[in-house]
Amino acid sequence: MKARWIKHELIFKQPAGTSRGVLKTKETYFIIAREEGKYGIGECGLLRGLSPDDVPEYEEKLDEVCKYINKGMKYWYPRLAEFPSIQFGLEQATRDVFTAEPLSLFDTFYSRGEEGQSINGLIWMGDEDFMRKQVEEKIEAGFRCLKMKIGAIDWDSERAILKSIRDRYSSSELELRVDANGAFTSDQAPAMLDQLKKLDIHSIEQPIKAGQWDEMAKLCASTPVPIALDEELIGVHDYAKRQELLDAINPQYIILKPSFIGGWIGSRDWITRAEKAGIGWWVTSALESNVGLNAIAEWTSTLGNEMPQGLGTGSLYTNNIEGPLYIYKGHLVKVQRDWDLSLFDL
Repeated sequence: MKARWIKHELIFKQPAGTSRGVLKTKETYFIIAREEGKYGIGECGLLRGLSPDDVPEYEEKLDEVCKYINKGMKYWYPRLAEFPSIQFGLEQATRDVFTAEPLSLFDTFYSRGEEGQSINGLIWMGDEDFMRKQVEEKIEAGFRCLKMKIGAIDWDSERAILKSIRDRYSSSELELRVDANGAFTSDQAPAMLDQLKKLDIHSIEQPIKAGQWDEMAKLCASTPVPIALDEELIGVHDYAKRQELLDAINPQYIILKPSFIGGWIGSRDWITRAEKAGIGWWVTSALESNVGLNAIAEWTSTLGNEMPQGLGTGSLYTNNIEGPLYIYKGHLVKVQRDWDLSLFDL
């Protein structure tokens, strides 16, 4: 087997507001593997400023992996613990080489186009009018689960938006999730959680910044609204440390971003540990192109989790890798259509 990598700059259709600023472009990397006339493609979903492997020597590591790809996954996976996005890209590329159809990695109801996967509609940060507009568009498009990022404007305005939604739709009609990205202090969080409870919020992601295990554990033990860990999982490569984290905090949910936590293998490890502890989970993408999104979605469809997943970011870009992924009535669906793989010069 031989391999090479390419870099691609994805361009957002409109600036995307996050807790770390406004994104207009996003770099991503692809590994292209070849063996006996067959090829496989995998995306290394690096996100500047958040990925644990956002380091200067990233491209050097890609060079090394591609040069010695014949050593195989068993060799490379443990040696790439500090490069989880490359772990994931390598998983995809080496699996894709041996599949019958390009970028068809798992044989499931979803990958065959028989049924879509329920996903949440993401409400991006911005001013109040912009956020309200997104809410209306997502509801009109048929979403029955919305996730709103909070902590960008003032909490009173964000709470007013949530209340206006809940006044129109009960929790049985529309599930509401919020993502704080660590926006609140441990002193602010309890009062904010009480207010969210009154709005029948399904869950809140990362109410306080990652790394505060004692404070997060106290919140999870007494919270009126289920808490989901997200950033808390990033950079925890050691298996014993993962168990220590779950035992210490005991959250209601964990959120799995394969590009940040070691791909399918790393995500499965977190799931196994969570399920043993009675902790719920769901999977979400991390602004990958359609290649990475497809890899996450196909794998997720093997897991039997019927909760809405966070798999709706594929339509964000003007220059995405065109393929068979569509969003229809709050579901990600895969139809019978060829991929446009011209970028990869196969």
